[in-house]
Amino acid sequence: MSKKDRLNGTEQQDAYEANVPLKRQGADQEIANVVAFLASDLASFITGAYIPVCGGNVIPGI
Repeated sequence: MSKKDRLNGTEQQDAYEANVPLKRQGADQEIANVVAFLASDLASFITGAYIPVCGGNVIPGI
């Protein structure tokens, strides 16, 4: 692949977002909200859970 065939930053972002069900990248605050929840007393009974924060990118069949 030549350098001219590579995607630039904007093209890479557009290509990624086109394949995510929510059609956008997650914001830092959206990830921080999950971290804050898991660190809070509200999550005191959660153990060994997998909590995807991916805009639906891990949904099978999509």
